This record gives sequence, structure tokens and C-alpha cells, in this order.
Amino acid sequence: MITWLKNLFARQHFARLDALDFPKFAPGTVWLVGAGPGAPGLISLMGYHALGKADVIVYDALVSPELLALANPRAEKIHAGKRGGKPSPKQTDISLRIIELAQQGKRVLRLKGGDPFMFGRGGEEAGALHRAGIKFRIVPGISAGIGGLAYAGIPATHRDANHAVIFLTGHDEHGGVPQSVDWAAIANATPVIVMYMAVKHLGSIAEKLLAAGRQADDRLAIVSNAALPEQSVITATLGQAADLAARDDIPTPAIVVLGPVVDYRQTLDWYQDALRENRIG
Repeated sequence: MITWLKNLFARQHFARLDALDFPKFAPGTVWLVGAGPGAPGLISLMGYHALGKADVIVYDALVSPELLALANPRAEKIHAGKRGGKPSPKQTDISLRIIELAQQGKRVLRLKGGDPFMFGRGGEEAGALHRAGIKFRIVPGISAGIGGLAYAGIPATHRDANHAVIFLTGHDEHGGVPQSVDWAAIANATPVIVMYMAVKHLGSIAEKLLAAGRQADDRLAIVSNAALPEQSVITATLGQAADLAARDDIPTPAIVVLGPVVDYRQTLDWYQDALRENRIG
């Protein structure tokens, strides 16, 4: 088929979205939307709809410029990114800001990397909106702990490896290793553990898991800049985690996965070479 006809069919295909009966994004309301793990093409149709209708977009540090470029060109864009070890707005201030914008009668899109409810503080922001009497909608996103691993050729679950998986965060609200986690229980509960924001404290976490009975030769992978052309993957063992943590060249954001599913990367590593040339995903 000649190129111009292919392009015509492609335009008609996406144009059909305009005819869909999407939910109304009403003035004075807030949509909390998950942007996915990195690639802009991984946002949902509902999220894409919200991008085109929003009056103001309050976005996180992990939201890509390519995704913001798809927004309503008249929308105000407000950066509200929180990155470990760097100056960041306080969560209370972010919540107050989105409430204030909604009270001004604006359609407020709170755009968050990954999924709003997976270590994204979406529950805190939704709670603040509820208390302020602001109507809101939650639009789930593809979490890095699932989608990011998939781009590294690592399934979060596999019938031959694990029937359960644990997701945990590698730091608490003060930036330290979470003290409320029962590390002994975590270590032995499932074969696979997926850790968000864990690179900084990976040595300490590994020490706790090893002390609780995990094996030093358990497979481990660190997936950095997941679902982006600059994605990188380091594979090692739990026993080598302390040495990895001592390095200062591991890119972040990163997701860490521990368990037998890491070995599937040897045959499922599909995101390579020419496939990385398209930043949509």
C-alpha cells in the first residue's frame, strides 16, 4: 500500500476517538491520571482525553515532555515533581494547589508517573480533594513495577516461577529505609519482590533480606529509565547488591526486581535496537 494511503488510514483510525462518548471533564473538578512508566504511548485513552480537555496540568518530574506536548495547547502547565535528594515541593502544598485551582473553576489534570495509587501519593491527594468537597476522578496508569519490567523482558509473574509478587517502596516519607516493613515476613512471603525507589538504600535492604533468609544467589535486576530509549538494565544477585549500591553511576528513576523472573530476560528482552528509535514507545 502506498505511503499516503497508509497515512490516511492512520489518521482516520485515531480520528475515530473524537467520536467516542468520553466522560465529561467538568470545570471545577480534578482528574488524577497515571501517565505510565515512561513512554508517552503508554498512557490510557482516558488519560489522553484528559490531556486534551484540561485547563491546567499539574505534573510530576517523571512525566515526559513528549507526553506534555500532546496536551491542550492553551493549558497552563505546572511542575510539581518530587525527586529524592533534590529540592521538591511539599505534598501538602501540592494538594492545596490543586484544590485552589479547582475552586477557581478550572479543569485540573493531576498527571502522575506510573499509577496514581502505586506509591504515587494519589490516595493522599484524593483524600484532600474529598475533604475540600472537590469532585475527582481516578484514571489508573501502567505502573513501572509491571510495565517497566515488561520493557526489560521481565514478567512480574510467570506460571513456572511465582504465583505471588510483593511491591514495596525503598524509602519512607523521611527518605530512609522504611521502618514499618516487616522485612523477615517480606523476605519469605513470595519468590518475587518488586521495589520502587530502592537504589539509594539497596545495600541496607539487601542486608535485611539476606538476614531474613533470602539466598545470596537470588537473581536481581535494576531497570533504569524504563520504557524510554535510554533504558538500561543491570542484572546481578542479591549478594552483589551492596556493591551495586556503592556505585554512583546507576541512573534513576529505577525499579528493582528480585527473584527467578529475572532470568526470563535472557529470552524475553525484546526492547532493543530499532525498537528504541520511536520515543512514543
